[in-house]
Amino acid sequence: MYCSTCGAPVTSGLSFCNRCGANLKDRSSSQNMGPISAFLTAITILAVVGLGIMLGGSLVLTKEAHLPFELIGCFMLFTFLIVGVIEFMLVRQLARVTGAIDDRPTLPPPQPLHELRPASVNNLAEPIGSVTENTTRTLEYARREQ
Repeated sequence: MYCSTCGAPVTSGLSFCNRCGANLKDRSSSQNMGPISAFLTAITILAVVGLGIMLGGSLVLTKEAHLPFELIGCFMLFTFLIVGVIEFMLVRQLARVTGAIDDRPTLPPPQPLHELRPASVNNLAEPIGSVTENTTRTLEYARREQ
């Protein structure tokens, strides 16, 4: 068995991946089907209603309003564009719900490791003095003043 997130081999029966910490429990499809079916229903209804408005509106504008075909063509174009943009946004949201689009920032690729060399004795710096150095002298000096 392999982790669905990182692809590492995982022992069966684990709840979380040892490498990336992802949840390995079976996700019930009934929990995620509510939003997915709502988006699919909205996409279908919008497509059918948009097509009906575009075709029915053009017929009404031709027969009842006696508008020229250029204006009816503009009406159909704008109706198609509005429905298309809304459909695109709904499909994008559906992809986010299903996890097809990941909005997490990506990490930069790892830098290659350089060869480590042992430090030479000549390049070592002088040791840093102690933090408590000279503190007892100053305290003693302050006691003598009073």
